[in-house]
Amino acid sequence: MQRQYLKLEKIDGPLIVLKGVDNVSYDEMMDIVIDGSERRRAKVVRIQGDKVIAQVFEGTTGISTQNSAVTFTGTPLEICLSKDILGRTFNGVGEPIDNGDYIISEKKYNVNGRPMNPVAREYPRDYLETGISAIDTLTTLIRGQKLPIFSSNGLTHNALAAQIVRQSKLKNSDDKFAIVFAGMGIKYDDYEFFKSAFEESGASSRVVSYINLADAPIVERISTPRTALTAAEYLAFEEGMHILVVMTDITSYAEALREISSAREEVPSRKGYPGYLYSDLSTLYERAGMVKGKKGSITLIPILTMPNDDITHPIPDLTGFITEGQIVLSRELFQKNIYPPVNILPSLSRLMKDGIGDGYTREDHDQVQSQLFALYSKVIEVRSLSQIIGEDDLTEIDKIYMEFGREFEQNFLNQNFDESRTIEESLDIAWDLFKLFPKIELDRLESKYIEKYGRW
Repeated sequence: MQRQYLKLEKIDGPLIVLKGVDNVSYDEMMDIVIDGSERRRAKVVRIQGDKVIAQVFEGTTGISTQNSAVTFTGTPLEICLSKDILGRTFNGVGEPIDNGDYIISEKKYNVNGRPMNPVAREYPRDYLETGISAIDTLTTLIRGQKLPIFSSNGLTHNALAAQIVRQSKLKNSDDKFAIVFAGMGIKYDDYEFFKSAFEESGASSRVVSYINLADAPIVERISTPRTALTAAEYLAFEEGMHILVVMTDITSYAEALREISSAREEVPSRKGYPGYLYSDLSTLYERAGMVKGKKGSITLIPILTMPNDDITHPIPDLTGFITEGQIVLSRELFQKNIYPPVNILPSLSRLMKDGIGDGYTREDHDQVQSQLFALYSKVIEVRSLSQIIGEDDLTEIDKIYMEFGREFEQNFLNQNFDESRTIEESLDIAWDLFKLFPKIELDRLESKYIEKYGRW
């Protein structure tokens, strides 16, 4: 027989406090009945002796210390999963918000998951095509990788996320592919944008969305990425599918974590965030990867907005430690109407070296991306010089670099929202740009590739 607690010790924001409680576990779920009729759910977030602190998912409005009956379920937050989730939209705790039926399944899955054994991990190698030149050519996404996008408020990261969801596909593979999209703290107009973008492109049938809107409880916001990753693990490791998880915005998630931490009166760390922010983010990011003996994979693209465009802020800083590279969006390129405004110099993909080249993308890919990085870094130097002496006083070769910089941004980085380029098309655009230079400047390219692809 379950024990019922009829009196709360304290109510503090989204938190409730009970005393005289025993035999409960961290993350255990609770059922709350208010005035004998209304039902809400809560999750245990702290245990101090016989005192329990819990977060209420639907908020504490209408709850008093005397009008509630609390029962502990003995289980953590669990969701039902089956292949029927594809094409569906759920809230952050797995409840349908698309007017569809609840998912019926014999098994329930703990959203907190389990850490992936490092020994069981398989090294990622296969290339995943997004159709975006700046990503596919210069910061190549490898199946099973964690590759975040560092953006800023006002930039086009939502459009980029939608384009990645619409266009992503496996290269040279007939394996099953699907996408899990997690939105945390997103506004209604952004939700409608994502929804229409998926439906109009026909991609919605292979996408399962977990949406936490900006006016939804922050407790749900903390559960949203875990719920989405649990669905991804089910599809990848039980159904044998290759899954791309796109999560936006990690900054909203971290701020919800900070708000809850403050309500729990925990000692703050950098910029008020809890000291366990690093380990908390790692419990999300490290759920991506490939497992030996399993056919499926989970590739993760978390998107975060850097407060005040500060890449040293704790959220991007800690994310960079855990993940395998980053794609950085530039406000300067955005102001030039370049889409997507990918700043390639601070961007990198640490796993791309083992997933490109002959048998994966194209034999010249490695040297082309190296040459593009070298030329564009020189462009930045020449632009700085031109601001001092003026472009007319530059040397002839420096003027070529200036022209290359303009052409590279307009023709290579810049592409339409509905334009999908194959890796071969992106590499061919790069070779067309190389024609601006005398061959002596192309010191990263072997002569055999110049003869084969250069077409001088």
